Amino acid sequence: MGVALVELPAGRYKLGEPGEERAVEVRGVLIGRWPVTNAEYHRFLAATGGAVAPVHAAEALADHPATDVSREQAEDYCAWVGARLPSGDEWEAAARGGDGRPYPWGGTFDPERCNCADSGWGWTVPVGAHPAGAGPFGAEQQAGNVWEWVSDRDADGWGVVRGGSYLDTGWGLRASRAQPADPERATKTTGFRIAIGGPWREQS
Repeated sequence: MGVALVELPAGRYKLGEPGEERAVEVRGVLIGRWPVTNAEYHRFLAATGGAVAPVHAAEALADHPATDVSREQAEDYCAWVGARLPSGDEWEAAARGGDGRPYPWGGTFDPERCNCADSGWGWTVPVGAHPAGAGPFGAEQQAGNVWEWVSDRDADGWGVVRGGSYLDTGWGLRASRAQPADPERATKTTGFRIAIGGPWREQS
């Protein structure tokens, strides 16, 4: 498979927006250390006969997160590698850890630890560009760079993305923030990561 994974330990996590937090019991799963890259997604397209967008094939962007991917396309890739999209709770638990921190690295926003509007890049960066922005279990790029599809749907049946992108400011990169998105739309600010195992949860 060749996709780097980190372990989200089973446990009870404090999730949700401030004032709406709840305790969620999450079963341990493996989750992508980084979003799926252009190189990884290109291999999938080449193997399955999919159309290869120029950005996916560009050698200079090989280690950047794959974008222009709809939710269905992300799910197809996950199935191809024997995985799935993480649930929103799993994604948030991996970013916030057991202490419920608002950002993967801690309690204070730091534009040096991510790729966002305040960082000044204006485009995606390699998925390994911000190791100091890793969450408590080693997952990286969960704040900024690209939004990421999760398996949730909102009350209207739309898809859900997490994490913010290179166009968002610090407020938009909070790990608790979930954004509805048209599941059929593929944009240059949205990618995804994989999960293996589960899912299972209890809320209280």
